[in-house]
Amino acid sequence: MGQGSSKANARQPVLGTRSARILELSGLKFKDLNKNGKLDAYEDWRLAAPARAADLVARMSVAEKVGFMLISSTRLQNDWSFEAPKSKDPIGSGFNEEDLVATTNIFTHAPLPVPMMTAAGTTKAVTQFHLRHFILRANASPRITAEWANRLQALCESNGLGIPAIVASNPRNHITPTAAPGTSVGTTAFSQWPGELGLSAMRDLTLTREFADIARQEWAATGLRKGYMYMADLATEPRWQRIDGTFGEDAAWTGKMITALLLGFQGPQLNASSVALTIKHFPGGGAGLGGQDPHFVWGKKEVFPGGRFDNNLIPFRAAIKAGASAIMPYYSIPADTKYEPIAYGYNKGVIHDLLRTQLGFTGIINSDTGPIEMMPWGAESLSITQRYHQALNAGVNLFSGTADPTELLKTVQNNPADLPLINESVRLLLLEKFALGLFENPYVDEAAAEKIVNNLRFQARAAVALRKSVVLLRNDAKILPLKARTKVYFETYQKKFGPPASGPGEVYRPSPNAYPVEFVATPEEADVILLWLKPTAKPLFASDGAPILLSLSKNTVEVAYVNALTAKKPTVLVLNYSSPWVIDEVYNAGTKGHFPGVLATFGTTPDALLDVLTGRFNPSGKMPFTTPISEAAVQSQQEDVPGYDEGPAYPLFKYNEGLSY
Repeated sequence: MGQGSSKANARQPVLGTRSARILELSGLKFKDLNKNGKLDAYEDWRLAAPARAADLVARMSVAEKVGFMLISSTRLQNDWSFEAPKSKDPIGSGFNEEDLVATTNIFTHAPLPVPMMTAAGTTKAVTQFHLRHFILRANASPRITAEWANRLQALCESNGLGIPAIVASNPRNHITPTAAPGTSVGTTAFSQWPGELGLSAMRDLTLTREFADIARQEWAATGLRKGYMYMADLATEPRWQRIDGTFGEDAAWTGKMITALLLGFQGPQLNASSVALTIKHFPGGGAGLGGQDPHFVWGKKEVFPGGRFDNNLIPFRAAIKAGASAIMPYYSIPADTKYEPIAYGYNKGVIHDLLRTQLGFTGIINSDTGPIEMMPWGAESLSITQRYHQALNAGVNLFSGTADPTELLKTVQNNPADLPLINESVRLLLLEKFALGLFENPYVDEAAAEKIVNNLRFQARAAVALRKSVVLLRNDAKILPLKARTKVYFETYQKKFGPPASGPGEVYRPSPNAYPVEFVATPEEADVILLWLKPTAKPLFASDGAPILLSLSKNTVEVAYVNALTAKKPTVLVLNYSSPWVIDEVYNAGTKGHFPGVLATFGTTPDALLDVLTGRFNPSGKMPFTTPISEAAVQSQQEDVPGYDEGPAYPLFKYNEGLSY
């Protein structure tokens, strides 16, 4: 727990305080968080966490408890990550004082008689709504993030019972083309590693755990102590737009990856240096009908035509065994299963009976963002308070998506029998905070944050991972590694999603003598063309329910241009896979066209790729999923069945395929 468990074995922890007095008893120091001049049980770090939590639950009002059960997006000064700006903070405190605000309902595209995802100014959230859980989506420097986190903790310490906050974030350490609020923060000041699929492609659990430990140090240094990650969902439906947040299609391997990540971020058990993880999306969200996502009404059904529901549970069993602090259910409605056809967040058979009772999970169940107000699939006919009541009874402990506790408070007032569920939820949430040592010292060293985040040692380890994530798929006539003095035309082709793409990509020319080959300005000068294709799918939150296609021409690649370019010279084709693209418009599986070399990337850098191509680094990566041979193969596969079980006519590149020199 990171704390003394008994008065007989007391070791003085470091105490961080801004406004609470320090009490001294028998030569030991304690924080007087509620400012009553005496040591209360929840302030006594010598006691075990359950005893401290029980004491604090008894002291909290119902209003404080329901506020404690909400986790809301918050922001830094002038940061408007998920809405248009309404006002500025004139005092430069980093806290905005505007009233509760609501975003538009981008998910259903239909008005509802309730607010959508909401946030409050930070001071109002803490002092009036009693919130102590926040999601930070802003992308700021390490020092600014640390300064903001310290101000937040000082505000919490000065208010009421002095309960500290916990700040959560989506992933911040991965190279990804699909960053969006709610999925990934994208390129940040933190050390940059392969995307989640790239981590999986390394096939290196030791380096994966080392990554998690490094990221843990960076996050904790800036005051981020909870990760809304990682996805234990399986990439069994190639059209799903969130595949790049998974670790591929194999359940057992995904379980091993989740285990390594949990041990790196949390340690064998939560402690004062841990970052707690929220593993998502239970019981797996990768089998949406037609690949559609349940953020939208047209994607609300998860289907299991192959009868593989239980396969989805394998990574979550591993997460529970490894001590996951929290698990997040998805929005989907299970179709054709024994479970009630209602979204997982309301589904007592899935949350209470399966997750709690059968799988034995004892941690926090954290709803995804907005199942009450925005994505109440299967519960649309219920009022807001009725939805809260059903979700509470299903087993949800922490509700994401609103900052206003009014409706949850009404729910408890209308259903007094729900109060024990409220108390149990608050107890679980407090146990996490006690284990993380936040009651003793929630503050961070702002100057140290700048030195820790993305330091040279961390960069060096990330560089190894970026190279290990590259997969060599074809190497006919041993065209690779490129021979010294080969003339290379290197084009990176990436277009924004929108109108049909046209024209060339960007020509990449490293500094002279950086590599043993010569980089030229035109394909006509080259011996070999190096083409790095980065197809771009329609963004997840721009979904309109139209069929999802994986062909290159449907994902910002001008096929005629690519074919004309690659006909000029032998070409090494590199594909960046954020989805299992169908590439038959440029690559014929029989003749292989002009491509004696083919590689796959999953979020890496040009330098890492070139080190592989020139032989400085021997490729060792393996494919984390199967790529379909045609669009017809995509449309005929089964949503819950891994590509390696779809039959011999399905794959172009197989799961776990990968060559070395």
